[in-house]
Amino acid sequence: EVQLQASGGGLVQAGGSLRLPCAASGFTFDTSAIGWFRQAPGEEREAVACIYPRQSSTYYADSVKGRFTISSDSAKNAVYLQMNSLEPQDTGVYYCALKVISPWCSKYHFEYDYWGQGTQVTVSS
Repeated sequence: EVQLQASGGGLVQAGGSLRLPCAASGFTFDTSAIGWFRQAPGEEREAVACIYPRQSSTYYADSVKGRFTISSDSAKNAVYLQMNSLEPQDTGVYYCALKVISPWCSKYHFEYDYWGQGTQVTVSS
């Protein structure tokens, strides 16, 4: 059974940092793409970052480039989203998701096969 568990959210002031872990199990880690998405109230779910460990390839949304870093640890079956220089517009529920059938990074949420529960990130101004 595929399981994804996101954590690490919280309340932080603008300019601060958070690190979100996503613990994963039930699939072959290195041959899947793992993405982070976020959803603000009343907004559509949007891609933040993605990593495909087998090819060491990554994707970042333009809005987070230079501030967020996605990384993976295959020994721990975990993916991390390091978020620096946080801005109020980064506020939302953050989800990690797994893309197995076509295992390369994508910004389209409907292409992901499994989702974890979200973790709330709130950035105050």
